[in-house]
Amino acid sequence: MHAGPQTSLIDEVVAGEAIPLRPDEISDYDPLFEAIGSRRIVLIGEASHGTHEFYRERARITKGLILEKGFDAVAVEADFPDANRVDRYLRGEGSDRDAEEALRGFKRFPQWMWRNAEVLDFVGWLRAHNDRIDDPDSKTGFYGLDLYSLHTSINSILEYLSKIDPQGAARARARYSCFDHFGEDTQMYGYSTAYGLAESCEREVVEQLVELYERSSELARLDGRVARDDYFFARQNARLVKNAEEYYRKMYRSDVSSWNLRDSHMAETLEELDSFISAKNGRPAKIAVWEHNSHLGDARYTEMGRRGEWNVGQLAKQKYGGNVFSIGFTTDRGTVTAASNWGEPAERKRVRPALEGSVENLFSAAGLDRFLLLMKEGSHAAEALKEPLLERAIGVIYRPETERQSHYFYASVSRQFDSVIHIDETRAVEPLERTVEWDEGEAPETFPSGM
Repeated sequence: MHAGPQTSLIDEVVAGEAIPLRPDEISDYDPLFEAIGSRRIVLIGEASHGTHEFYRERARITKGLILEKGFDAVAVEADFPDANRVDRYLRGEGSDRDAEEALRGFKRFPQWMWRNAEVLDFVGWLRAHNDRIDDPDSKTGFYGLDLYSLHTSINSILEYLSKIDPQGAARARARYSCFDHFGEDTQMYGYSTAYGLAESCEREVVEQLVELYERSSELARLDGRVARDDYFFARQNARLVKNAEEYYRKMYRSDVSSWNLRDSHMAETLEELDSFISAKNGRPAKIAVWEHNSHLGDARYTEMGRRGEWNVGQLAKQKYGGNVFSIGFTTDRGTVTAASNWGEPAERKRVRPALEGSVENLFSAAGLDRFLLLMKEGSHAAEALKEPLLERAIGVIYRPETERQSHYFYASVSRQFDSVIHIDETRAVEPLERTVEWDEGEAPETFPSGM
């Protein structure tokens, strides 16, 4: 793949078609909501897992989708049982007294992805919104799509079965005891089974999932909404355990197969949520999805696709077609909350100005601080951004010293996303647990107010 349009062409496109965005004017998003129209799956990305403005704007857009278009749920790149704790709080169930307590389920690295000030505010807003709704089925839900929570999901299944079927719980406990040799070290399990040092638990986790599905009619006869919801959550946790077991076995063998398995799991979970909410409401569900750009931008039009990888964005487009609308984010410079290596403390790191010729660099050179581009078919933006350009992706790890190799890939932006929001200078999202490393992080010389 090769670099595409020159700076002058992008300047012309931004000058002619970009919609300037003011930090506090939600009405600036009216053209975006008009473009979304009646689509019912809206994928809202982020170019990093630690940028204040990305979380803030996703929340603002999602509030508009809920209030103006009747969206039913927010599905996020988070573990299913941890998000379920938030969902219970949003419905006035469970024992959590406030939004901060509800977010305490997010314990594993990287905590700051969901335990941060912007998510705290958004969860508080969702609870206030739901409190004004009498019908439990009409309250906005909050769901996790990811698959890292193998042991937490096992505990959730055992807790559910212990209440309604002690014998079934005993069978499940016996099956899941296969993992006991490894404690909660899922990576050791993956390593040992991948290299033949231990037997896998594949048969046991499949048996448990099959049993839950086979007993669906029996468990569905239990009365009430809570019983119906609890069965759905248990079934999803069992499917998560099955897929997580396979994921950890494959992660030591192939980056492509483990990536594809993870995104397939998230896409399947989205489909399950769609079916569950649609059946509950008696109409097609409307769901906003929060994940990284690399998961939500259609992989067929990126370097990922050339490597044989697919993602949630591609699978959703293939499943739902014209019912999907995707939004990507870009930034040129600022700060970001990220770690230097997996499992290390959160730091407030300086984000280097984007590489020359990258989409972020070209957007920055156009001279607008914040803007929205709609990739309407036949528009100048769609044509100008069709050719592959370098695009930056910062996950939970940021290594500026190897940035070109670690964080850039080629993508056809106008085919990857239906729209892009560019914010030239951004700042690090604030974790609820601020580390010494984060507090001592260096801010850029021109630090945005974020107001």
